[in-house]
Amino acid sequence: MPARIAIDARKLHDYGIGTYVRNLVQEFARRPTDDTYILICRPEDAGFVRELGPRFEPWPDTSANYSVREQLTVPLDLRRARVDLFHAPHYVVSPLITCPVVVTIHDCIHLRFPQYLPNRIAYVYARTFMAIGAKRAKRIITVSQASKEDIQHYLGTPASKIEVIHNGLDARYLTPPTDEAVAGVRERFLLNAPFILYAGNIKPHKNVERLIEAYALLRHDGHQDLKLLIIGDELSKYPGIRRLVHRHHLHAHVRFFGFVPEATLAALYKLASLFVFPSLFEGFGFPPLEAMASGTPVITSNVSSLPEVVGDAAILVDPLDPAAIAAAMARVLSETTLRRDLIARGYARARTFSWPEAAAHTREVYHSVLHG
Repeated sequence: MPARIAIDARKLHDYGIGTYVRNLVQEFARRPTDDTYILICRPEDAGFVRELGPRFEPWPDTSANYSVREQLTVPLDLRRARVDLFHAPHYVVSPLITCPVVVTIHDCIHLRFPQYLPNRIAYVYARTFMAIGAKRAKRIITVSQASKEDIQHYLGTPASKIEVIHNGLDARYLTPPTDEAVAGVRERFLLNAPFILYAGNIKPHKNVERLIEAYALLRHDGHQDLKLLIIGDELSKYPGIRRLVHRHHLHAHVRFFGFVPEATLAALYKLASLFVFPSLFEGFGFPPLEAMASGTPVITSNVSSLPEVVGDAAILVDPLDPAAIAAAMARVLSETTLRRDLIARGYARARTFSWPEAAAHTREVYHSVLHG
């Protein structure tokens, strides 16, 4: 029997959750089904929803995420839309929702690192609504085995209730940018020297400061020609990063680009000599996969979900040890055979993460809740 499935798509343009929602609904649109999808969305995204096809209905909602108002409006949306199942793609689930719920909890970073939240209230909010979402949901989807274990540990959720569905790789990284596009980015940003690349945000758990320290060690050991390019927005919130650059006299060698469009990022991955991602914690971690798909050797952390995601296709290091990070960078830059092996393994590994497969698995979860 056809079902009416609602998905909260108000974060459609966010990097992490937005990437997740956007790819899932686009894959749902490519698959034949009698189900109808109601996407709770910002009014300006109604056109995007309609373009997905006749089985997709926009349901505009102007409530801010993490607000008191959404606790009332989202349940009302679901009731008015007469839905059979609601998928919350992040951990906030109103206690007033009465239909069956599937919730995606991408990670437990707020519970593992409460010191990174702005205040105690933010921690209480995150812990309360994660607990409500986990208890209220019929099934929980998460994006890695590491996150599943964290959900079990911090929220006391039984393993049988949690389904691990890996994210996919965005299709734009499966098709390399043209030589003209790459040359255009090189010229526009004056990238005349080889460079090491970091891309992500620059919040404390991303560990960018230790990357800078490792880069200083690398230059001290003779790699004077290499630049470090850091892509991450909201730099002004973390002045300690710029201070560290100046303390090591690296201001002429470290460049900060802030946010760049996806097409530009794809070209930067292609141009980089090496991609380094020393994060202390990731629910999944898109950037290492994107770099590997672009033919760039990757060094990343040996903690959290990152070993699970990159497999044997990257060099794993202790992210707390700048000397270890620097030594790994020196190896990859100097050992041609290792470099070629990482590139080949990276290409193969990145292509095992598929949005069509993730969407199919997610639909199986929906149907198990609806018909199980």
